[in-house]
Amino acid sequence: MRLSLADEMLLRNGCSGVTGLAAVFTGEPPSLEEVRRRVAERWTALSRLNQVLHFTPGADEDGRRAHWAVPGPFHPDEHVLDADCELHELWAHLVNRPPPGGAPLWRLFLVPGGSEGGFALALVAQHVLMDGHSLTVALRALMDGADPVRTSSLVPRPPRIPLAAVARELKALTSPGQILPLPSPDQAEPSVAVRLLPVPTLRAAGRHPKGTRGATPNELLTSAVAGALRTHFGPLKDWPSARPVYACVPCDLRTRENQDELGNVVTAIRVALPLGLADPVARLRVCQGALQAVPERAGVHAAVLLPLAESVRRMAPWAGARLTGRGGRPSYMATVTTAVRWRARSTTFQGRELGHMAGLPPLSRPGGASFLLMQTPGACALTAVCHLLPGSADRLADAVVQEIDTLARMAEPGHHAGHAGAHRPGP
Repeated sequence: MRLSLADEMLLRNGCSGVTGLAAVFTGEPPSLEEVRRRVAERWTALSRLNQVLHFTPGADEDGRRAHWAVPGPFHPDEHVLDADCELHELWAHLVNRPPPGGAPLWRLFLVPGGSEGGFALALVAQHVLMDGHSLTVALRALMDGADPVRTSSLVPRPPRIPLAAVARELKALTSPGQILPLPSPDQAEPSVAVRLLPVPTLRAAGRHPKGTRGATPNELLTSAVAGALRTHFGPLKDWPSARPVYACVPCDLRTRENQDELGNVVTAIRVALPLGLADPVARLRVCQGALQAVPERAGVHAAVLLPLAESVRRMAPWAGARLTGRGGRPSYMATVTTAVRWRARSTTFQGRELGHMAGLPPLSRPGGASFLLMQTPGACALTAVCHLLPGSADRLADAVVQEIDTLARMAEPGHHAGHAGAHRPGP
């Protein structure tokens, strides 16, 4: 089975490509055998979770071609494992360690709780196998009374896209940017930080700009990342280059017909970060304007640019390999910002109540950082993954939280009650 264009881009981008999502529960942890039985019951029929990467000689740039193969169903005893550390330690350990080949590229860990008790189910996968939405679909399927995963082969007919919109997006895709400041790539190392955010703080911060509809979580996160980079590295005039610093905003391309499809059904839209603005609300306004255009720009990708790139890849695999390797460069995407809401109706696993969820965005090449805000009805968790100087994830995560807290404190009187600083979550 041929890899999709998105699969191949993620395979060839030069990054470790590990991504993850954890559901953190209260109460006593189940036994490993209980988890394995639930996984076997709910996931065995999901074909994507049984696929293995298989390489054969080919005309690609590296002389080999990747395919998906299904040698048989996955084995729960090999894929569902006990973790011997807490969640933040597991994320730090796995962020640069892809699952071993020769088997489906995912693992589910039963993670012990820390001092606060509870436990977590942490799904980790190679990004070439699954995107972030796929992780949420798979974990949702494990919940008590969850609806079965729905699959569909319907392909919606793409809309007609004006040539001017295509030209604008091509220019946006090819505009040069710059990496996050780093003395030398040799000094870079992976770091991961997770912070819990009070829901009232996020809601208060999202009430800006005043007198408008307010900011979405993704607009708020992108703005806060811009402020955090400005705090950490200084305004753009102090950076090595005058080129823009780009954030890539992932955009799900699924429709109502294939909303449960597992795999990589996603594109990414580049947005220049407003590092030149000192006022947090002014930065938020700029990010709102930029992100409001993301759905329309993603439509250009889906209807024109991705099919065109797929045609090039099929006709000239060597050219396709060069094309698919471009997106992993940190000068192309210095940061990635993603905000996800957990929308599942069920919030229990074998009667244990869901407390919060925390993601693991993929590690970039040296000079890049990724930020993921995961929301459940009662909690929000921010994860920062950096490939910069040691400890950068902690410093940048704290700076992002401070930006959100600043916006919350600037909200109209009476709208900021109940917020407080973030803390490190358990387990």
